[in-house]
Amino acid sequence: MPNLTDFDASNNRFNGTSTESIIGGLSHLEFLDVSSNSLVGVISEVNLIKYPKLESLFFSNNSALRLKFNSNWVPPFQLKTIELASCKLGPQFPSWLQTQSQLSHLDISDNDISSVVPNWFSNISSKLWRLNMSFNLLYGTLPYFPLIGAYTVDLSFNQFHGSIPSSLSNASYAYLSDNNFTSCSSFLCEAKDVVTGIIDMSNNQLFGSLPDCWGKFNSSLFFLKLDYNDFSREIPSSIGSLTNIQSLQLGNNNFSGALPSTLENCTSLRALDFGWNSLERTIPSWIGERFTALVFLNLKSNKFVGNIPLSLCHLSDIQILDLSSNGLSGVIPSCLANFTSMVHSNYTSTEIQIVRHDFIGDPQSTEILSIGILNPPSLSSQIIWKGVEYEYKSILGLLRLIDLSSNKLTGEIPAELTRLVELTQLNLSWNELSGDIPEKIGNLSKLESLDLSHNKLSGKIPKSLAELSLLNHLDLSNNQLSGKIPTSTQLQSFNASTYTMNHGLYGPPLTDWHESGTPSHGFLASTHDQEDETWFNLSWFYKGIGVGFTIGFCGVCINFVIINYYWRNSYFMFMHSVRNILSKGLLRRKLAWIDRSLN
Repeated sequence: MPNLTDFDASNNRFNGTSTESIIGGLSHLEFLDVSSNSLVGVISEVNLIKYPKLESLFFSNNSALRLKFNSNWVPPFQLKTIELASCKLGPQFPSWLQTQSQLSHLDISDNDISSVVPNWFSNISSKLWRLNMSFNLLYGTLPYFPLIGAYTVDLSFNQFHGSIPSSLSNASYAYLSDNNFTSCSSFLCEAKDVVTGIIDMSNNQLFGSLPDCWGKFNSSLFFLKLDYNDFSREIPSSIGSLTNIQSLQLGNNNFSGALPSTLENCTSLRALDFGWNSLERTIPSWIGERFTALVFLNLKSNKFVGNIPLSLCHLSDIQILDLSSNGLSGVIPSCLANFTSMVHSNYTSTEIQIVRHDFIGDPQSTEILSIGILNPPSLSSQIIWKGVEYEYKSILGLLRLIDLSSNKLTGEIPAELTRLVELTQLNLSWNELSGDIPEKIGNLSKLESLDLSHNKLSGKIPKSLAELSLLNHLDLSNNQLSGKIPTSTQLQSFNASTYTMNHGLYGPPLTDWHESGTPSHGFLASTHDQEDETWFNLSWFYKGIGVGFTIGFCGVCINFVIINYYWRNSYFMFMHSVRNILSKGLLRRKLAWIDRSLN
């Protein structure tokens, strides 16, 4: 087929360099795609010089394939699309690209390119529709290169530093995370005719005040990720002009002050992450009143005080609520049981539709990707899961989590929380909660992690807790619980530390003595059965033995040392008589007991 123009052999299992014999004679080829195979060897200018009419070239995802071209090579073709991701193109920036003046789509990501972006790159950037140079070792400051109609620009996971150029804000999707950028003022404030929909500048070294020029983004921006930087001072009020923002992540910075009241205008919010800052005052009631579509709320590790607003109970779609490590006080609102997403097993949250322009030759072609709010591009969060902090990304939407730990909450655990049958983690540790553990806690059949430690909870461990077959992390330590630990394969499988420092608990996995030689719990049962249990404080019994021994020993020593011979002799004669009387009494009681037994 010498007149073949399109050859697509992508996503197969081709290996070796056998494709050379198949496509070697196709001199009319315009479209060549052998991506996502297992090709090996070296592709050089000798292999591509045979295709003067080539417009689209796809070699991506052939990790053992090396692309090696002379630095002064001038290709015989003018490409519009170049896809060379995850090959071996580096370490130098491919200089032959400067001859490609018609480029609209360039992907050279994950190629171990270790160099600066050359100044001539501005000559080919103006027509770029998509640019991906992520996951390389590119360094230095970014040169100014015009992006007139770019849709997606991805420069993430490199080593760029300095200021982010203003021209990049012309891209609809701007991924600039995981670099060493220190300033974003030009990028945010100097650009004109901004249409940016996604900005990800997380994991950089941006510092100082967050620029107060969000008004120009108006209704275009719907995803903003600035976490893991060093921003400080108050969050600017113009952030409230982002009326269509759906995901706002400003966590892991040094923001202070109160949340700006203008933020209540952002009623489209589905994910809000301000965790790990120094925000203070009370949690605004308008979060629950205005953000009724919120699915993810993270305010952990700030300085919020006061009660948990009752308005948060209006967040029926909420899947992750993290208010841990603040100064919150008061009781846990029982109306948290209104979280519909945690009550109904057939509940599905409304999804975000992100329009992503994925094209080969037609820039106007679109693909609608239905992406749940907890899995849009780059959405991630640090979550304490089963006692360990993790950063969740792709599976964040699978969690149903309430974390109110490390506050000053008082009162009882609301029994209504046992209605949240879809809950996978409940963490109420390090508070001042009292009363009993809700008897119907076993209704939380999806629960995988439960932490009620370091409170003042009392009473027995509910037997229904033994019914939680999915539970694999449990901590009830440092409370005032009592009684026998319910018997089940699940509860006995946990380490004894799960139950320690409850001076009334007993039964496996607790043992009578720890390795240190001290009792594993302050109280042990003298007699107990399943119907009735009688208790006494064994620690006082041990203290009494010690005191009695000390007094008795001192008394004997005094007799020998201080008292004269006459009184000492009389004392021992008296003690001898007492012993005889007691012995006879014991003997009579023993004989009487034998007599009753025989009769």
